[in-house]
Amino acid sequence: MKTISFVQPDPQSWLEKFHFSIPIKVRYCETDLLGHVNNVSYFMYFEQGRIEYFEHLALTEDLFNDKTVSVVANLECQYLASIYLRDPLKLHIRTANIGRSSLDLEYALAVNGQLRAAGRGTIVLVDTNSGKSTPIPDAAREAIRSFEERSIEQNRMGSRS
Repeated sequence: MKTISFVQPDPQSWLEKFHFSIPIKVRYCETDLLGHVNNVSYFMYFEQGRIEYFEHLALTEDLFNDKTVSVVANLECQYLASIYLRDPLKLHIRTANIGRSSLDLEYALAVNGQLRAAGRGTIVLVDTNSGKSTPIPDAAREAIRSFEERSIEQNRMGSRS
């Protein structure tokens, strides 16, 4: 398996850090002629998982309302092994870091407990009137910290929003 900097210390231990997951039913239209899941489909799975994660934490009103919206600032995927049409796919999602106005999320796509793809990305909370980043509400921070069952390091470097 390819070494990925954020999948530490090893794939199995990294998977154990996740406390939220959803099953993904691979649709025929998401595959290529050989039955492999197409690379763009992984990003659709990440989006679906991200929304379900926020719904599970009851954060949709804090992060998506008439005053604020969350915007994907970056998103990446490391493809480790093929995923096929009938694989029992599970997507794991977690918050890895909370900044002033941003959340770093990690994603793991697994089949029968075996990591097939790893992803990560940053979303930024944006004020819809000004178009500028805005602080994540304290209640949302606490809900995420509480759910993740650990203290998430605050981004003190100032390089992120």
